[in-house]
Amino acid sequence: MPHAIDPQKIHGYHAHVYYDPSSRDTAADLRDKIERTFTVEMGRWRDEPVGPHPQAMYQVKFQPDEFARLVPWLMLNRSGLAILVHPETGDDYLDHATNALWLGDKLPLRLDVLKRLLDSSS
Repeated sequence: MPHAIDPQKIHGYHAHVYYDPSSRDTAADLRDKIERTFTVEMGRWRDEPVGPHPQAMYQVKFQPDEFARLVPWLMLNRSGLAILVHPETGDDYLDHATNALWLGDKLPLRLDVLKRLLDSSS
């Protein structure tokens, strides 16, 4: 059995809110509510797939002390949008592929993008 990883290794979180042209207004409304309610850093709108993300999305960056407020709120208020929440531990591949949680539909991430980055850095 692999050794346990210390949660203290988590120095932040990202939530990726996915949308398509028909749900962009819903995503905008959710974004506005997140910005007004929580201590977060909002990423820009990505209307095309980028990195491992298979469709349009924006990122919400937040600190560990905001997790217990934001994630339960997203669970109840995501308005049908798919959201990926993952830790920031310094290992982008494991953070997205193994250590993430999904709210709503689980989308097929393009993990080969992260794998190539990992392979090229070693």
